[in-house]
Amino acid sequence: MTTPLLILDGGTGRELARSGAPFRQPEWSALALIEGPQFVSAVHRAYVEAGADVITTNSYAVVPFHIGEERFADQGAALAALAGRLAREVADAAARKVHVAGSLPPVCGSYRPDLVDLDRARPVLEVLVTALAPSIDHWLAETLSSLVEARLAATLTAPTGKPLWLSFTLEDEKPTAEPTLRSGESVVEAARLAQDVGAAALLFNCSQPEVMEAAVRAAHAALGPDNPIRIGVYANAFPPMAADAEANSALCPIREDLTPAGYGRFAAAWHAAGASILGGCCGIGPEHIAALRREAVHA
Repeated sequence: MTTPLLILDGGTGRELARSGAPFRQPEWSALALIEGPQFVSAVHRAYVEAGADVITTNSYAVVPFHIGEERFADQGAALAALAGRLAREVADAAARKVHVAGSLPPVCGSYRPDLVDLDRARPVLEVLVTALAPSIDHWLAETLSSLVEARLAATLTAPTGKPLWLSFTLEDEKPTAEPTLRSGESVVEAARLAQDVGAAALLFNCSQPEVMEAAVRAAHAALGPDNPIRIGVYANAFPPMAADAEANSALCPIREDLTPAGYGRFAAAWHAAGASILGGCCGIGPEHIAALRREAVHA
């Protein structure tokens, strides 16, 4: 029996900027929660209208890395709770069932496994988990660049009883024959960890589309055809990110070839390789999600 295809939303930060929301460094997408939460709701609605089955809380930048240590201590819990409520309200107002994923980001910086510090990450994630839990249907620990980050997310979310989706970012600057995380750890190891912690889904995100199919195939082979863990992809539209990239340091250029149709061709290959969850990350907007929805209807 074929697993029904779930459609995720696309990137939030760039969509906020495109919509005219308050948006600057260092706060990044968190600034809209502080100064213009109506813009966050509008982005969620745009993705629901495009056909997304899952919308993701705008909590990715609600970390000291972006809003500062003092502001996080004073407002972090309230901002994360607001991110959860905004997504929940939009999902509940939809004419069909829409799920809310609680975004748990890499606390010490995206794409940088060398900066992972579990002692720093744990108290931040504890705040996010507590604040988001009342509003979400499942967790999405995303843009993970190493296995230890994933295991920490699993440990902290387990007491909530809500399903966990683990999503890893892949090496795409200098890809190897076997797909790897940015830490150099293998996709096969990530699949084994997903099994060990009881994850409901294993995804790959915030990497170039070209490296995703091999990761899906490796994960599918490692998990086996009868494994209940779903596999998913939501790629970005950026050129390769350097290993020493500063996360969200600027709005990166968008590849001209990744139109909705161009992105859709990659997505079709991911689906054929075994992915049953498809969406978009940075630079992938509602128009791309609408195209995925149209194709899913005819799949």
